[in-house]
Amino acid sequence: MFQRLVSPIKSNSFFLFGARGTGKTTFLKSLFPPETVEYIDLLQADQEEQFVRNPMEFEQRASALRPPREWVVIDEIQRVPRLLDTVHRLIESTPLKFAITGSSGRKLRRGTTNLLAGRAFVNHLHPLTLRELDRAVTLADLLAWGSLPKTVQSATTEEKREYLRAYAHTYLREEIAAEQLVRRLDPFRSFLSVAAQCNGQIINASRIAREAGADVKTVQSYFSLLEDTMMGFLLPAWHRSARKRLSTHPKFYFFDLGVKRALEFTVSQEIHEGTYAFGAAFEHLMVLELIRANDYRRCDCRFSYLRTAGGREVDLVIERPGKPLALVEIKSTALVTADDCAAAGSLGKDLPGSAAYCISRDPHRQKIGDVLCVPYEEMVDELL
Repeated sequence: MFQRLVSPIKSNSFFLFGARGTGKTTFLKSLFPPETVEYIDLLQADQEEQFVRNPMEFEQRASALRPPREWVVIDEIQRVPRLLDTVHRLIESTPLKFAITGSSGRKLRRGTTNLLAGRAFVNHLHPLTLRELDRAVTLADLLAWGSLPKTVQSATTEEKREYLRAYAHTYLREEIAAEQLVRRLDPFRSFLSVAAQCNGQIINASRIAREAGADVKTVQSYFSLLEDTMMGFLLPAWHRSARKRLSTHPKFYFFDLGVKRALEFTVSQEIHEGTYAFGAAFEHLMVLELIRANDYRRCDCRFSYLRTAGGREVDLVIERPGKPLALVEIKSTALVTADDCAAAGSLGKDLPGSAAYCISRDPHRQKIGDVLCVPYEEMVDELL
C-alpha cells in the first residue's frame, strides 16, 4: 500500500472528493481502526435503495451507534444526496463524526445548497503522485498508463490496458448513463474522444462541436460535466484583470494520463521519447503533479496559462500567496538549452517581480539568463 499525502483533520467531519478509482475507500479504511467506524457503501444497490426509500432509517442506524464507534463513513454520497440533511442534524446533535466520499459534484449541488455549511472540511484525493510512488514506477510508465492505484498495481501491460478501457466504459455506463447526466449518450461519447485528443490545448468549442456532432453550448455543458464528475479541470488564461481572464478560452486537462489515453483509444500505442506525444504527456503529468501537490499542501495557489497576441506562451502561471508570480515552461528534454527558456525569460521581463522557471528531465539545476532550470523531481518543493 502507498502512503497517501492527503491528510484530513480527524477532529472534525470531512468530505473526501475524488474521481472513481483514486482509492478513497482504501484510504479511509487505513485511516480509522475498524472498531471505530460504521461503513455505509452507497455503491451497493441494496443500501442505496434502502436509504433512497427511507432516509430516516439512516438516522436511526447512526443514532444507535455507541462508543467506540464514533465515525460514520458514507461512500459515494452523490448516490443519495438527501442524506446530507440528516448528517447535518447528527453533527449538530450528537458526538458522531462523518467521513463522506464523493465522485460527482453535480447531484450534490442539486440535492443540497451548502455541503453542510462548513461543518465538514473538504479534502481531495488524486491519482498517485511522484512522491507517493517514490520511484516505484518509471516515468515512461507514468506517461503511458497514468497513476491510478489499480493501474500502478497491475502486473502486465495487458492488465493495465484492459483496466483503463474498462474504466472509460464504466464512466460512461455508471456515472453518465445511469445517472442520466446527458440526454443523449452518443454525442457525449464522441465528445469524450475529441476532448481527450485536445487535452492541454486551448479549447476550440466550435471545432469540437463539429467533430462530436453537437452544438457549441452542448460542448460547453459537457466540459462542465467533466469537471463535475472530477474527470478533469479547466486551466484559465492568465491576465492581470480578472474580467479579461473570463473572456479568454481555457485549456482542459484530464485528471489522469491513462484515462485520457483510454478515452482517445490510444492505449495500444507506445509513447516514444522525442515525439510530440511524449512532450505533451510530460507536460500533462507536470501540470497534474503541481495541481495535486497544491491540494495536499493546502497552498492556495492559483493556476493558469499565458499566451500573448504575439504567440509567446508559458505552460503555467502560478499565483503563490506571499511569493512572486511564477512563470513556468515545461520541456520534456533531457538537456535544457537557452531556446527552451526563451518564452519564460522574455515574459518575465514584461512582468516585473515575477520569477521564471523551466521544468525538464535535465538532472542539472542551473540558471540560464533569468530562468531557473529545475529537474522535475525537485519541481514541487521549488514552486509551491
